[in-house]
Amino acid sequence: MSKRIWVERNKDGSWDAFSDDGAHIKFGKGRGQFTPGDLMKIALAGCAALSSNFAIESTLGEGKGAKIVVDGTYDADNDSYINFNETLMIDATDADLSPEDVEKLKKRVRAHVDKGCTVKHTYEQVTPVRMDIEVRS
Repeated sequence: MSKRIWVERNKDGSWDAFSDDGAHIKFGKGRGQFTPGDLMKIALAGCAALSSNFAIESTLGEGKGAKIVVDGTYDADNDSYINFNETLMIDATDADLSPEDVEKLKKRVRAHVDKGCTVKHTYEQVTPVRMDIEVRS
């Protein structure tokens, strides 16, 4: 079972998200705040970052990582994203990799993300969402 997440509204209209283990993030629709759509992109990029980290560090060294950029095509008529585009940029300029080594690294990173990225797996399929509404009175 996954950890429990909940959100609570603030007086200024922003929201705070919390988890059982103490994680916290502020979001909303105001300036300087991540929207829920932004958080979807962050989840995809973050999942790729964590999934690819071992392959990158084992090739380039501890502390090395990737910059991951995600954008998407928003369909206003259906109020949904119809696709996401993800780019993993790995700075290997200090590593003196051969073209063959570069291809091996790209293949390893893709394999790690394809195997370990739950968010990518979820987005690539139709994922039903059940919503219950409780009103305390």
